[in-house]
Amino acid sequence: MRETTELRLTPQEAADPAEIRRVAARSLGLSAERVNDVRIARRSIDARKKDILVNLTVSVATGDDLTALPPLTPVEFHTLPEEAPVVLIVGAGPAGLFAALRALEHGMRPVLLERGHDVDTRRIDIAEMSRNGEVNPESNYCFGEGGAGTFSDGKLYTRSKKRGDNDAVMQLLVQFGAKEEILCDSHPHIGSDLLPHIIKRIREKIIECGGEVRFATCADSLILTDTADGKRRAEGVVLAGGERLYGPVILATGHSARDTIRRLHAQGVEMEAKGFAMGVRLEHPASLIDRLQYHSPDGKGKYLPTAEYNYVTQVDGRGVYSFCMCPGGVVVPAMSAPGESVVNGMSASARGGRWSNSGMVVEIRPGDYPEYERYGVFQLLELQADLERRFFRAAADTLKAPAQRMTDFVAGRPSTDLPASSYPAGLVPGRVDRLLPPGIAGRLQKGFRTFGFKSKGFLTSEATVIGLESRTSSPVRLPRDRETMQHIGIAGLYPAGEGAGYAGGIISAAIDGRRCIDALARSMGIVAEDTAASSEATSGIGR
Repeated sequence: MRETTELRLTPQEAADPAEIRRVAARSLGLSAERVNDVRIARRSIDARKKDILVNLTVSVATGDDLTALPPLTPVEFHTLPEEAPVVLIVGAGPAGLFAALRALEHGMRPVLLERGHDVDTRRIDIAEMSRNGEVNPESNYCFGEGGAGTFSDGKLYTRSKKRGDNDAVMQLLVQFGAKEEILCDSHPHIGSDLLPHIIKRIREKIIECGGEVRFATCADSLILTDTADGKRRAEGVVLAGGERLYGPVILATGHSARDTIRRLHAQGVEMEAKGFAMGVRLEHPASLIDRLQYHSPDGKGKYLPTAEYNYVTQVDGRGVYSFCMCPGGVVVPAMSAPGESVVNGMSASARGGRWSNSGMVVEIRPGDYPEYERYGVFQLLELQADLERRFFRAAADTLKAPAQRMTDFVAGRPSTDLPASSYPAGLVPGRVDRLLPPGIAGRLQKGFRTFGFKSKGFLTSEATVIGLESRTSSPVRLPRDRETMQHIGIAGLYPAGEGAGYAGGIISAAIDGRRCIDALARSMGIVAEDTAASSEATSGIGR
């Protein structure tokens, strides 16, 4: 027999499996001897009060059941037959990789086209960027195998309400090497040190089953033909060298492929301006955040993880919020081309670094900056690009980042010196409050005051405001039909993930890539409507 119970334990109790077993048995009115197995199904930390508690949902096995949770049932991937239909997938980020895995499940041959390098070569390229100050425009923190999420902590949060979709992706990550704890943690993460190994295993499985993965391969344009109903159809892609590949196209370029988006626009592919968020990366000493979040002068102590935070407020009609929080992490240079200044954050799996950082961003909508409206669908993309160039110039045309003490930023005064930082390229004192447009800087200043009022000590001179955090999501969307998932004007073209404007992180992008493949499989008659609709709720789910 399997039963579930809710427990609220101290951090020390929650770290002791024997204590969890004892308390779970007592909660169910059982003796400990009658319990065969106890497993954690859900875990979260309640740090709202001084006495911190760990909330656990545990499954308990008694009687004839020896395990509290059924073992995970791995998805079986089979070798494709020669006649398997081809699907072209542009981009090997989360949307592209999980689209490729889903294509294998449906018996389609994925041909994955990635402009950047494999994860091992990409590590070298990124290290060289910090060492010599030069950006490889095809292999960096944004471009390459795994996409932008590979080197940004592997945070697995999602606002997706589709539980089956979410579980399927998480369990595939476990199948390819992630720790099972991501299935129960309320804020799961993998870590930038471990995620590349998982991505390599996914690539190896795609190739093993008969798929193809091409690196340093940029899709230059679509092969388009006219259809009888006056629309167009994507028959394939033309590569930068002129080679033509044929098949339906999953377009999963990521949020930074501006050149690809511009070429598609020049081909007449309809798109629209989309709101996004932009701001700065805020870095505190990790020990300070631990003390604030855990209400203790001793910080996290022995049994708690490095503390996270989540702040959100409204300022003058726009959201101001923390984004991509990296406990015990580092700030990294995330530009994708020379002449840009962009920062992001990442953490290793242990989250054991000296600093904690987070994006602090302001919501921006089309029309907020009238001077850019002349660019039409690219109005916010041009704003984004202009600000990245402005910050680059403020750093004397280097990869160093303009920065300001948090208190100086809020007060609108220069910083004569800066705290130590994790940013590998180095910081330069700069008027971040003036480099940002007033609509962003002013809202951040008010937001920081609000956050500092809510959490005494958060607004401090020990914290550093580092610019520019500009790659939160794509400022352009490719409109698509809600049912068929195809572009509204081009059959056979499936815009997917962050670059197409339909995701905001690893999990949501992976879900979106899978949904696009399911829609393609339905259109080809590979699966029936009802089969595809139910498969997301069951595929790969063994719990």
